[in-house]
Amino acid sequence: MTVFDDLETRSEDQRASDIARALPQVLARAKSAPGMEAHLGGVALEDVTDRAALARLPVLRKSDLVAAQGAQPPFGGLNATALADFEHVFQSPGPIYEPGRVAHDWWRLGRFLHASGIGRGDIVQNCFSYHLVPAGMMFENAARAVGATVLPAGTGQTELQVTAARDIGCTAYAGTPDFLKVILEKADAMGVALKITKAVVGGGALFPSLREFYTSRGITCRQCYATADLGNIAYESDALDGMIVDEGVIVEIVRPGTGDPLPEGEVGEVVVTSLNPDYPLIRFATGDLSAVLPGQSPCGRTNMRIKGWMGRADQTTKIKGMFVRPEQVAALVAHHDEVHRARVVASRAGEKDVMTVRIETRATNPALYEDTVLSTLKLRGQVELVPPGSLPNDGLVIEDLRRYD
Repeated sequence: MTVFDDLETRSEDQRASDIARALPQVLARAKSAPGMEAHLGGVALEDVTDRAALARLPVLRKSDLVAAQGAQPPFGGLNATALADFEHVFQSPGPIYEPGRVAHDWWRLGRFLHASGIGRGDIVQNCFSYHLVPAGMMFENAARAVGATVLPAGTGQTELQVTAARDIGCTAYAGTPDFLKVILEKADAMGVALKITKAVVGGGALFPSLREFYTSRGITCRQCYATADLGNIAYESDALDGMIVDEGVIVEIVRPGTGDPLPEGEVGEVVVTSLNPDYPLIRFATGDLSAVLPGQSPCGRTNMRIKGWMGRADQTTKIKGMFVRPEQVAALVAHHDEVHRARVVASRAGEKDVMTVRIETRATNPALYEDTVLSTLKLRGQVELVPPGSLPNDGLVIEDLRRYD
């Protein structure tokens, strides 16, 4: 394995030591931004030197970000670098605004491209959008970091994409998982042979059947988990054994609706602290579900691994005309020491909504929990008691079984 830099193979002790130095520095940068300073409140910076201390800080949710940007556009006062010093401002759906810079590997996706075998001599057909959203520039920045040449192809226009790929001799593709298949099929219809042998994808699910299709065409396809706010969070290597967390972020898996870290293997919400000094988002809740995998990657990279995207954590559901939210289910669990987990199930009986609350406990009397269900969920429901460990480990705390078709 050829590493992107020495950070990828640090020992656990060395990584913890580096984090202990980096966290107070990034928190100091964050608190220099008015929006983040208001969010963090009276944090004693010198005390936050490890994951346990970090977990005591408040979670920053997307809704908080949107509200902050509405009050103080464009970045909600969360940027530690002045607006005038950013080379780009992007607009993602919402709208949500993100900053961007052209500094070396600013979004940290170069590490992902390097792990995918892309480097000097490759020509990357970058089919991520360059229009308003940052994805195109994110991957262009990554390609520059590894010395590759870029065709800024953007989206659509498949016939022109095929022609350009043939004429230029593109060897790699960057884009959503399915669009490369569209390009390849158009090339087949045009009788054109392309030289693409590597693909780096994101922004959607890479289904096993699609990966197998690319493999059958002699194309190695790898995926990353990245967002416009945070840049790269995790990425695949040739080991294809989970996703390795990027070295520029700290990832926690927390119980949905809370900021409480979960044990290894438990499915929960991905919360990310970015060590980016320009835009240091602290404990930013992505709304995505994942879980920590045990051990290290067989490829030799030593950072924590996650399973990848496993669904959405924001499971807010309207039942009997009332919204039920994950944080309410978390409050129900916290109210009783003997309760391990709970799941709200929405279903229909005839033309009426039915709410069933399944509670993991060794208790045998459902009536013990009826008042707590009403006080935390604001609805009456059927209470079912199940043994500890019997609810699925899928991160769901609210399950909607109703069908409207």
